[in-house]
Amino acid sequence: MLKQAHNFDEGKRVARRNARRAGALAVSFILAGCAVGPNYKKPQAWSPSQWQKAATQEYSSALSVPTNQEPDAQWWAVFHDQELTSLEQRLAAQNLDVLQASEQLAVSRGQLLLAGAERFPDLAGSGSYHRVQHSSKQLQRIVERIGEHSAGSQLGEMLSSQSSEATIPLLNNWQDGVQASWEVDLWGRVRRQYEAAKAYTNATMEERRGILIARQAELASDYMTLRSLQEQLRITTESRDAAVKLLQLSQSRYKSGLVSELDVDSAQSELQRTSAMIPQFEQRIAMQINAINLLMGAPPGGLNDELVKTAGIPLVPPAVPIGLPSELAQRRPDIREAEAELHASTAEVGQAEADFYPKVTIDAGFGLQSFSFRDMGMWSSRMWNVGPSITIPFFQGGRLTGQLQMKKASQKAAALRYRKTVLNAWREVDNALTAYQAEQRKNQRLVEQVAADRRAMDLAQSQYRNGLQDYLQVLDAQRRLLSSQTNLTESTANISDDLVRLYNALGGGWETTFPQTQTKHT
Repeated sequence: MLKQAHNFDEGKRVARRNARRAGALAVSFILAGCAVGPNYKKPQAWSPSQWQKAATQEYSSALSVPTNQEPDAQWWAVFHDQELTSLEQRLAAQNLDVLQASEQLAVSRGQLLLAGAERFPDLAGSGSYHRVQHSSKQLQRIVERIGEHSAGSQLGEMLSSQSSEATIPLLNNWQDGVQASWEVDLWGRVRRQYEAAKAYTNATMEERRGILIARQAELASDYMTLRSLQEQLRITTESRDAAVKLLQLSQSRYKSGLVSELDVDSAQSELQRTSAMIPQFEQRIAMQINAINLLMGAPPGGLNDELVKTAGIPLVPPAVPIGLPSELAQRRPDIREAEAELHASTAEVGQAEADFYPKVTIDAGFGLQSFSFRDMGMWSSRMWNVGPSITIPFFQGGRLTGQLQMKKASQKAAALRYRKTVLNAWREVDNALTAYQAEQRKNQRLVEQVAADRRAMDLAQSQYRNGLQDYLQVLDAQRRLLSSQTNLTESTANISDDLVRLYNALGGGWETTFPQTQTKHT
């Protein structure tokens, strides 16, 4: 019976002990999970149910129609231009802005490591040796004071008489050990700091994507302009050759007495006017090639061999995949960057609120200390310390309050920037879709105008040879044909450039990945 009672009491003690341990563990979990300040909630980006009707409706004899199919990250492939594809694929590894953004991302990731390190204990080892000479005068004063307090005793008289002879010898001080310090994150200050750093790293990552997409679009746009200028140069050269033939015809008719010298002079003037346009196009082509060289991180003339070869303007495909409207917020890097900055600002509010609460730190250390090196291995040379320290911000002169107000204002500003970024994204997409369709309608009219001007030119030349028209009619037809051909070339390039701008407005691709050629920089 006594044994059973003893076992029962022992069982109750074990149960109480386990209950206390469980309670302490539960409190620690509760404190560890406590984080002051607002928790971030992903904002709901506004988006229409469908693209604007004017941009998606089918219209007669359209060159290219947007569709809701998922676009490819390598959107430039829709032009089926090998040179453009080659340049775009090399851009991520050569463009200096993209490379600089990659290094800035590496800096941001380093800052994230620094912020994350505060979640763990700070552990450091140390060792030292000092040749120490302490003050013997201080020792003498101490011995003298002890003797004065022990006056009347044999010990006091001995200390008072011999205090002037007390000396401290030259000592060797050997010491090594390990020190640890860890902040108990009761209020989530460290976690909020890490959360903000992680969000800022995501923002930097999206900024790099935005730079890459912008440079890809800029490269494609410059390429379209280059091919347009080369095509205009070809048209102008053909017009000059036609002017040479007209000059020869007018000279022949003048020698035959069929026309006056005015026709010859007018033909000569038109030839010189057209010839003067050629150097201008050559200059603009050279400048455009240099612009592409800069984008590709090459010196002037570095890509001349592959770019001076003339090629037609890349044409748009019959169907252009642009995805769904609801996907825009996930595709645009500037929207994702603004969202990450809003997340960081929200976390910083919590970090600022946590600064109002006590800061608890646990410090610990263990080591060996001795005046002799051979005693360092003895257990009696050990020294250690362990214990918490607490810092309570009683008075900060308004610093913490001002910091909290600043972080809350920054959060509101970040929320407004996010809203503006979303609205601006839809404005750019809407404008790009409108421009893409409007330019196609304009191009159709220019095709008809060029055909009419060419027929007028052929008719004017034929009538001039037969003496049915004067040269002014031929000159006018020649100029109108050159002008309409130039306008058609520019419009064709503008259609392709508008498609580039559309893909840039849609986010361009690389939503969750980055070109593999850039891996070594990340």
